[in-house]
Amino acid sequence: MRVCVFCGSSMGLSPVYAEAAAALGKELAQRGIGLVYGGASVGTMGAVADAALAAGGEVIGVIPEALSRVEIAHAGLTELHVVPDMHQRKAKMAALSDAFLALPGGAGTLEELFEVWTWAQLDLHAKPIGLVDVAGYYAPLMSFAEHMVTEGFLGAGYRDLLTIDADAAKLLDRFGMTA
Repeated sequence: MRVCVFCGSSMGLSPVYAEAAAALGKELAQRGIGLVYGGASVGTMGAVADAALAAGGEVIGVIPEALSRVEIAHAGLTELHVVPDMHQRKAKMAALSDAFLALPGGAGTLEELFEVWTWAQLDLHAKPIGLVDVAGYYAPLMSFAEHMVTEGFLGAGYRDLLTIDADAAKLLDRFGMTA
């Protein structure tokens, strides 16, 4: 069993983001769940991968060729897939994963999240999708999703494809990925 984690190539301004990434990496490893992520050694991507590796977990990175130098591909992973572009990165990450979690991140994190959310709406997969709501980071997104429902652009069932909790362990439990 593997979880794809979308997260940032930066750490963010508060140390709580790196702490949450490290806690998630450790939690996955302790549960025997493999980590699939963007393959970088920097930012919260590096934090989640390093913590999973330190706890003896399987860590699979998928990084586009162009970013392998910019984001500094992680050299110590269980597996590192270098792919030609972002489209192939996302497809490979999805194919390797049984669920998706998004830690706080920037536009790239949101783009990856929105793509798997859209794929779920189109019945291209039925894998659970969760938002790790560190320090209320995803509350504005969920408020906007509610606004989309209210305005008739998103069905309530599609909004409900996103599960949100500040505690990543609780999200994994809700996904049936128990220790």
